[in-house]
Amino acid sequence: MISKEMKKLVEGNSAIRAMFEEGNRLAAIHGPENVFDFSLGNPNVPAPESVRQAIVDLAQKEDPLALHGYMSNAGYEPVRQTIAESINKRFGTDFSARNLLMTVGAAGGLNVILKVLLDPGDKVLTFAPYFVEYNSYVANAGGELEAVPPQTQTFQPNLEAFEKMIGPKTKAVIINTPNNPTGVVYSEETICRLAQILEEKQKEFGTSIYLISDEPYRELVYDGAVVPYLTKYYKNTIVGYSYSKSLSMPGDRIGYLVMPDELDDAEDIIEGAAVANRILGFVNAPALAQKVAALCCEEKTEIDFYDENRKILYNALQEYGYTCVKPEGAFYMFLKSPAEDEREFCEAAKRHNLLVVQGRSFGCPGFVRISYCVSRDTVVNSLPAFKALAEEYQLI
Repeated sequence: MISKEMKKLVEGNSAIRAMFEEGNRLAAIHGPENVFDFSLGNPNVPAPESVRQAIVDLAQKEDPLALHGYMSNAGYEPVRQTIAESINKRFGTDFSARNLLMTVGAAGGLNVILKVLLDPGDKVLTFAPYFVEYNSYVANAGGELEAVPPQTQTFQPNLEAFEKMIGPKTKAVIINTPNNPTGVVYSEETICRLAQILEEKQKEFGTSIYLISDEPYRELVYDGAVVPYLTKYYKNTIVGYSYSKSLSMPGDRIGYLVMPDELDDAEDIIEGAAVANRILGFVNAPALAQKVAALCCEEKTEIDFYDENRKILYNALQEYGYTCVKPEGAFYMFLKSPAEDEREFCEAAKRHNLLVVQGRSFGCPGFVRISYCVSRDTVVNSLPAFKALAEEYQLI
């Protein structure tokens, strides 16, 4: 018999599982081309050609034993140094290999750093709406996640509520910008005020509060949007990055943590992260993917494709009477549900062969997430269905 805790986790994932099954059911009835699945954040754009070529070159030229063997739990030192230098060149920072830990995607990195930082009962804050798996990652380390209520006009963080929620047990804050599910980029003004609040609270409570910046969508920005590099605004910042979206490599599970020397207890955190990588069972990030990342760390995926999907979908939804903050990054839109209970709207959408995700899955009822990292045909062919649904709710 499985544990009680695992039973709760299985039940909590039932909506996602049901949506996957519903997509298969509808595709079998109507044909896959007539089902418009906007539920998953799985990149539709292939990895850059340089990624494929790097894999071929490494397979042909590298010593197989070295290419596929163990290395330091932190990852290959030359890989970490190459990526550190790339970060320094882009953001004016001063990192070296010692400040980086190669991780099994951003998710692996978050689990590692939370394992390092949290004692049982420690509090972690995040801003709703937020990636639902943060609940599990924090719980895995014995902590308790608390969500700051959303500010739904712009979806910039609700800093007034945030300031009131910080207490002596607050050990970390997780932010995600560009944001999943809203596509919003947190402004420099927001980041500066957030850093100021954290500095004041550290002094008030005599504690260290770590800001964990979860950044899988950093490279996916539009209309000249700029994503501030948070280590430059608050010294107790740790950055978690993934190549899943920037290089369309989600299945290769490769990312890294940046742990600056300026952190409180930096030596212990850097050493602890390498140990946590091992004891959590990751041991080390995938060897081949590490070397590919080093060779391709300045490449980007085809952002223009996502941007065109964004424009087509956003403009059409506005025309049909839907309400949505225009995404500045990532590949998601967070649509206000025409029905008070967005679960009703999701069910109505299914009748038009549209699959979207309920906002309560991200801690924000009354909205739905649309993931537009899909084919152009899916976006264009879905528009009559969105229009018919809008007519059903008398939006037009």
